[in-house]
Amino acid sequence: MIVFRYLSRQVLLTLAAVSGVLLLIIMSGRFIKYLAQAAAGQLDPSVLFLIMGYRLPGFMLLIVPLGLFLGILLAYGRMYLESEMTVLSATGMSDRRLLLYTQGPALLVMVLVAALSFWLAPLGVYQTQQLFNQQDAVTEFDTLAAGRFQSVGRSASRVTYAGGLSEDRSELHDVFIAERSNARAQASIGVLLAEGGRQQMNADGSRYLVLYNGYRYDGHPGHADFRLVRYDTYGVLLPQPEAATEVTDREAMPTRELFGQSDPRLRAELQWRIAIPLLVPIVAFFAVPLARVNPRQGRFLKLLPAILLYMSYLAMLITARGWLESGRQPDWLGLWWVHAVFLMAGVLLNWQALRPLRLREVQHASA
Repeated sequence: MIVFRYLSRQVLLTLAAVSGVLLLIIMSGRFIKYLAQAAAGQLDPSVLFLIMGYRLPGFMLLIVPLGLFLGILLAYGRMYLESEMTVLSATGMSDRRLLLYTQGPALLVMVLVAALSFWLAPLGVYQTQQLFNQQDAVTEFDTLAAGRFQSVGRSASRVTYAGGLSEDRSELHDVFIAERSNARAQASIGVLLAEGGRQQMNADGSRYLVLYNGYRYDGHPGHADFRLVRYDTYGVLLPQPEAATEVTDREAMPTRELFGQSDPRLRAELQWRIAIPLLVPIVAFFAVPLARVNPRQGRFLKLLPAILLYMSYLAMLITARGWLESGRQPDWLGLWWVHAVFLMAGVLLNWQALRPLRLREVQHASA
């Protein structure tokens, strides 16, 4: 048990370090994407960290198995390099027992990945989509920030600027609005300047940005036909938000609702959620022989081929999932054949350790 605890601690500590670095890299890239959406006025900056928290289980779902695989390679590679494995082998630690001990932390990680795959990741996607639906219901006025030009909508046909905002966001100061028509051939542009403005809600639910003391310029770029209008009060209709409450993404569906579905895409989603936890003990199985290095060769000699083998495993799962979704592969075959292929690869890599004891004794005696 002392050796088992020591090996498990080495693997799990390396797993935590590797997964932390990978998670930081991936979440940083995704956070920059959401930050750009917030800068464009498509997201409220106050919900950015909440979205990242909801997306965290989905990120960990694929990072943790890779972290375990690299953790075994790095931890055992160091032990081979520093002759710790040689000492353990001299005291009776066989390759078969090392495989068995490695499955201990692997099964613990498998339980964690299963919780992420079946429950936490779908729940996080569901909550994220609910937040995005709430953001779709936010009007242009609600996302304005003082001192910043802001384009609104996917077409970015309107750009708004406010020099100042009151604390309750009810009053604007030094307003600039530029809007381009959608017709490309006869594109026109309208520019509004105003000393200030306020939001007005009508009884029918429509919202207006009421501007006062300003000018409006209308015309076609490249033509001398611009029209100037001075106004005391001018109302700009704010687009009605398209609020959606339904979440239709299959990745957000609870796992229990995926059973018994006839849609190939939903059946493929269920197979995928089952496949990821099963991947964990298999990659731990073939990571052990790949971690075996000669002290003269260095601990990183087999790292690149091992990563290529892992990526091939994941790529084949993704490909088989696509075949299931398109109906090119029977449902009964599912993703099981991919696991079988790489389990056989693990058996071949561990054949020396898995051979019957009597056969090994005969071969050693003949040698």
